[in-house]
Amino acid sequence: MIRFEEHYSLKPYNTFGVEAGARYFFEFTEPQDLQEFVRSNKTISDEKILVLGGGSNLLLVGDFDGLVLHPAVPGIETVREDSRQVWLRAGAGVVWDDFVQFVVASGWGGVENLSLIPGNVGATPVQNIGAYGQEAATVIDSVAGVDLRTGEEWDITAHDCRFGYRNSLFKNELKGRFVITSVVFRVEKFPELKLHYSGLEEEVQKLGSPSVATVRQAVVAIRQSKLPDPATLGNAGSFFKNPVVTQQQAERLTARYPEIPVYPAGEGMVKLSAGWLIDRCGWKGVRRGDAGVHEKHALVLVNYGKASGREIFSLSEEIRHSVSETFGVTLEREVNVAGREIH
Repeated sequence: MIRFEEHYSLKPYNTFGVEAGARYFFEFTEPQDLQEFVRSNKTISDEKILVLGGGSNLLLVGDFDGLVLHPAVPGIETVREDSRQVWLRAGAGVVWDDFVQFVVASGWGGVENLSLIPGNVGATPVQNIGAYGQEAATVIDSVAGVDLRTGEEWDITAHDCRFGYRNSLFKNELKGRFVITSVVFRVEKFPELKLHYSGLEEEVQKLGSPSVATVRQAVVAIRQSKLPDPATLGNAGSFFKNPVVTQQQAERLTARYPEIPVYPAGEGMVKLSAGWLIDRCGWKGVRRGDAGVHEKHALVLVNYGKASGREIFSLSEEIRHSVSETFGVTLEREVNVAGREIH
């Protein structure tokens, strides 16, 4: 199935719930539909392109004067399996938490700590989503998609995806050129549970014996207690990345703020808690009209009703400036920003 629209509202396609439109909107459910669309529109590579799935990691600051591509490829299927692992292909349009639920219900592991992360499967490799000690990169086997320059279908191995912390090839060199249509995940029949994240093991113990099912239940309970549901309060989850700084910079900060949370990040680098930095600057619960910082989680910016994308963006810039002035640390947005240019 395909759908092509002009001057199309994107409000239902972004979890902030801000009003914005697309000049052109193309939805497809089969990779071949996108291939045909590309080959029949020779100038597509000249257009501004926005690939939009569930819109759970996006802030629209105005109308998008270009082409929005909406991959709605469905389905989960077993590609192959052996005595220890199962390879599953999921369409880019599959809701991510539905995929996690499918894996856990099958008794397999590797994604249970990533429960309740909003968005679709197609965004998973782009952002290299992660939570509670797990990252998507550890279970992704390959990524399939379409090259917008040629209409050819590519299959990219995990090794070539250049995964990093909330980063990948798809956010950089292939941004605006490659559209993911499906992902193959490699999950474990005998998983090693990751319970070391603060508070997770305690929550699992309340539910009974550790298993992929109780870990999923625990993660869902923790996330629901801390994070607002986008269906009732517009948000895109964590707005900023946890900053990574040098060991020397971390030592200077811990000398001044002994309580600051720090985590090893390898090769002489240290990861800081962006939420703690923002909270320490006094931003938790602050509102600017209908744009605000969530009262329970300083890392989450919210739309209390009719905030525009530009208003939410302006609030985020205030926060970045505040953290930079106080700690000398520059926060980087985890949420992608699209729409009219910001001056």
